Amino acid sequence: MELTADPLRMTRHIPSLTGRTIVVTGANSGLGYEATRVFAEKGASVVMACRDTDRGQEAAERISRTVPGASVEVSELDLADLDSVRAFATTFQEDHEDLHVLCNNAGVMAIPRRETADGFETQFGVNHLGHFALTGLLCETLAGTDGETRVITQSSGAHESGEIDFEDLQGERSYSKWGAYGQSKLANVLFAYELDRRFSAAGLDAKSVACHPGYAATELQTTGPEMEGSLLKQRAMAGANRLLAQSAAMGALPMLYAGTAPTIEGGEYIGPDGPFGARGYPTRAESSARSHDRVAAERLWAVSAELTGVEFDLDRAEAGPTVR
Repeated sequence: MELTADPLRMTRHIPSLTGRTIVVTGANSGLGYEATRVFAEKGASVVMACRDTDRGQEAAERISRTVPGASVEVSELDLADLDSVRAFATTFQEDHEDLHVLCNNAGVMAIPRRETADGFETQFGVNHLGHFALTGLLCETLAGTDGETRVITQSSGAHESGEIDFEDLQGERSYSKWGAYGQSKLANVLFAYELDRRFSAAGLDAKSVACHPGYAATELQTTGPEMEGSLLKQRAMAGANRLLAQSAAMGALPMLYAGTAPTIEGGEYIGPDGPFGARGYPTRAESSARSHDRVAAERLWAVSAELTGVEFDLDRAEAGPTVR
């Protein structure tokens, strides 16, 4: 697959999204920005959930300049702080009656060990627990929206090397930045599949789908080296992005496909169709054997509910999630 592949080949086939409300986390840059731009081009109203609202507003203004009539709004969301997650959900539900697609996209990759405001290891806390809580807190709106709704959770090929260490989830005894990243990305897929099973069991017209972008050039690759203070690693990652990675616009296609394609089934995993899933156009992909471990998925769900204080009461979705 050529690095110059054209994302328009896929986006021109996305149907009109007029009248649909979509939330994209991490929408101010990279994959989230590219997905937001396309959603807006197709007529959706997009809530750009961003930790840095100044950068989010700049991104929204760029989209508005290139997409006449774009319906985009910026709302603060810091996935490393559960109080911020709850505040975002409350504000969204006050301002919006419907939620058609939730894109759990934001994330951090291979960073030195840090902790969130709630004391979670940052990669596990942001990539998985923050999105787990956000999805649960928005379940009332998802369940109350007419027609099919979808939750799209962004994972990574790194999930294939990931293991859920239930005895040391927060990396307090032993920490590897890549091991923690792999764990968080495996947690994303386990969560997406378990959520879809629970949607089905509750009889909701909702689908949960996992996806991954392949190797796409975004800020994600350079953040870890920057936090380490390693200029050499920053330059190496930036060089690899220029030489080897596909564009962020191409990397956003699996998320766009998962969120809009009429043929998507719940519980699927969407990624690029090129060699090793590193680049290309979106297709149904195979996730790791560990990602299909239902016992691990149920245990992870229970632990996540305990850590975040958010319970998905899908059998009584109209009443919303229980927050302890």
